[in-house]
Amino acid sequence: MTLSINDLIVSAPGSSCDGELAKSPWEFDGFPGYGPGASEDDLIPEPVVRPGQLPAAYQRMPEDELHARIRAAKQTLGHRLVILGHFYQRDEVVQYADFVGDSFQLANAALTRPEAETIVFCGVHFMAETADILARPEQHVILPNLAAGCSMADMADEDSVEAAWEYLTQFYGDDDTIPVTYMNSSAALKAFCGRNGGIVCTSSNASTVLEWAFEQGRRVLFFPDQHLGRNTAKAMGVPLEQMPMINPRATDLGVDAGVLRDARVLLWPGFCSVHKRFTVAQIEQARAQYPDCKVIVHPESPMPVVDAADAAGSTDAIRKFIAAQPSGSVIAVGTEINMVNRLAAEHPDKTIFCLDPVVCPCSTMYRIHPGYLAWVLDGLVEGEVRNQIVVDADVATHAKVALERMLAALPKDD
Repeated sequence: MTLSINDLIVSAPGSSCDGELAKSPWEFDGFPGYGPGASEDDLIPEPVVRPGQLPAAYQRMPEDELHARIRAAKQTLGHRLVILGHFYQRDEVVQYADFVGDSFQLANAALTRPEAETIVFCGVHFMAETADILARPEQHVILPNLAAGCSMADMADEDSVEAAWEYLTQFYGDDDTIPVTYMNSSAALKAFCGRNGGIVCTSSNASTVLEWAFEQGRRVLFFPDQHLGRNTAKAMGVPLEQMPMINPRATDLGVDAGVLRDARVLLWPGFCSVHKRFTVAQIEQARAQYPDCKVIVHPESPMPVVDAADAAGSTDAIRKFIAAQPSGSVIAVGTEINMVNRLAAEHPDKTIFCLDPVVCPCSTMYRIHPGYLAWVLDGLVEGEVRNQIVVDADVATHAKVALERMLAALPKDD
């Protein structure tokens, strides 16, 4: 018998993953925080997002009717609609995507459909913002559930970054610091990078981006994910002692002046609650059970985990790594469970499993439910754009500068 992710969430013994995650996402959309399944370390976002409530009729609608509505709307809208789905999205939603990929791939994919009047992004808020920035002015971008945020993105806010930047500018007295923001950040922070000679990166092209940044200046301020910054810079040969993690709440950023003076990469203290869960002990357990297994993890994982794995890479790199392994291989994967399960189904000749025995999907990505997709698509058929994402024009102008630099920084394997 094949169990759904909801079954696994509820049945996982000793689980620290909240069983309420199996409930319908609209039960939590009006509450603070990221909902069931989020890390206890996640900060509650301020201000709290108050999305429009999914109409009760869609909450009560049978699954088969929701899917029938989605299929009918897609057929009616035709080439006027393009649906983007992230690798981490649930299967019952991602099946309708015209493009499936990681954040870098989807940012490029949206550009290939200029004839589409509407882009429906089945991902999280920062991804939809990016699509709106890169889209043509007449295109609409929709996020089916406005409560689909990102806890990591909220760990770096514009005021804190501006304050840290002001301190660093005064401390160094030069313009040799280049701001680099991970794609998992707000449009405002992408605009900050655009205004200050910086760039956006994804997990696919992080090393290319850091190389570009070091050509522009001596050091990098990398936010919000400390782990991607540390793992990428370390692989490039930057010593750990030259990668201090700053404390944005401290007046001196919590770093000794001598260390700060020699720093090459200044790391922001953000993280992904899903990838933070992976441990060296999990890798050791996988190898004890399967001595010949290969282990690949996402670079948002902590450095000891990346060091202990056989390989690390973006979601697309993980997909390619698994495809390249011979039939009969055993592969332990350190990334989000929806993607791991999908890869296991695509490669039945291989044993593929998630390192983390507790099944915890990305709790915010999981908020995109077929009910929301049916509702926004029905709206388009009726001539109504629901849950549109619109980035302020001035913010979009500067953010686009940093994003275009990102798109030009091709991943190493391209």
